[in-house]
Amino acid sequence: MVENTDLGGGLHMLSTHTGIGNLALLVGDDGAVMVDDQLPNNGSLIENAIEAIAGEGAPRFIVSTHFHGDHSGGNAYFAERGTMIAAHHNIRTRLENSEAEWAQAPDTLPIMTFGQDLTFHMNGQTVEAVHINAAHTDGDAVVMFREANVLHMGDIFFSGLFPFIDLAGGGTVDGYIAGMEAALAMTNEDTRIIPGHGPLSTPAELQASITMVRDAAFRVRTLVEGGADLEAVRAANPLADYDADWAWFFISTDRMVRTLYNDAVGNDYAWQR
Repeated sequence: MVENTDLGGGLHMLSTHTGIGNLALLVGDDGAVMVDDQLPNNGSLIENAIEAIAGEGAPRFIVSTHFHGDHSGGNAYFAERGTMIAAHHNIRTRLENSEAEWAQAPDTLPIMTFGQDLTFHMNGQTVEAVHINAAHTDGDAVVMFREANVLHMGDIFFSGLFPFIDLAGGGTVDGYIAGMEAALAMTNEDTRIIPGHGPLSTPAELQASITMVRDAAFRVRTLVEGGADLEAVRAANPLADYDADWAWFFISTDRMVRTLYNDAVGNDYAWQR
């Protein structure tokens, strides 16, 4: 099932319940451009949704926000149908080195890569992809649809949820906070924000996530600086008061604590091991 939220001006937010992730789709006379393409087995589902909206099944361009399979897993499906995949340099590198089965198809690799930014001019919109370093991963990008005043943040924003900060993928807690703050600086009070996961959101909701992650990181780092090891930090349950509002099936409160601990002590993994 694909839920379509019409944002006006040819811009849509597409959400699926399998990946609980959000795509942005811009359609018009110049063709379609999409941000992210979901899981490897979701290609036909997304294609059917595009066709229902635009009368065509594959976008001309896809911009990837990062390399994870729930956001770039459809690359090969759409590339085989003539779509050009654009992404930060580090996304191509990560996919080249990935051992995931879905990433082995040659068409998975983006053929257009960029460093700091990339701009499309399509369907009356200036579409700006901007690299955010060492946040969720080391290849993140946020994508602004300038005239529509809509910002797609990929997984630098889990709206109302504890975020996944992929330390093994080059992400960092400080970089994640800085990335959210950089994205917030791109907005005004009327900006609509498409998070990687969660509902269509406002700058105020992004600010709430910034405040939560900053405070959560401070609490865990304070315990670490006081000499607590991982089990002592977990036993202290420093994020207990956030559990009811922010924990979800993928990032429990304990997983969030372990991610923050591992970042604080310099481990290159989130909660594994």
